[in-house]
Amino acid sequence: MAPWGVLPAAAVADVLTLEPAQSFVTFTLGATLHTVKGRIPVERGRIEFDPAGGAASGEIVLDATGASTGIDARDREMHQRVLESAEFPRIVFRPQEVRVLERPSRDEASVELAGILEIRGLVFPLGVKGRVWRDDAGAHVSCRFPAPYVTWGLKDVSNFLLKVEPVVELDIDALGALFVDADGPAPN
Repeated sequence: MAPWGVLPAAAVADVLTLEPAQSFVTFTLGATLHTVKGRIPVERGRIEFDPAGGAASGEIVLDATGASTGIDARDREMHQRVLESAEFPRIVFRPQEVRVLERPSRDEASVELAGILEIRGLVFPLGVKGRVWRDDAGAHVSCRFPAPYVTWGLKDVSNFLLKVEPVVELDIDALGALFVDADGPAPN
């Protein structure tokens, strides 16, 4: 694989471009006596990939400053102590490889995407499995995966009264456009 997921010059690239207004990252975090749910806005996303060889590049960028649980005091704590979003306003995933796990039809596949996640100035390898499919609305991406944020070095806000899980569940539901061979929209 080429470094940092840069496609080799001879590779034919398909391109998936996400529509931020139609793409959502939600999170669920278990805590003492309640579950915290929230959302992180997608700022932009573009993945170029070689469907034959598996190399991928591009980036998906989340707006850490827009992360919200709907409760102001909890959001302030999340931004100041966990995400440090004033200093690190973006969470970035840079794909390096895509692998098709199953393809039940021409317009649907289960895939695994591997790459590098940058959060709070720290960099980690990340692999996620998900489902992609096309319909009249566009190209859809859906996946759910655990993110061990405490292991990654983000602040655990647990105290003697409040216990917070060290892993947050992330759900990605995105809509975009798929361009095959970077020449035009993929046929349905």
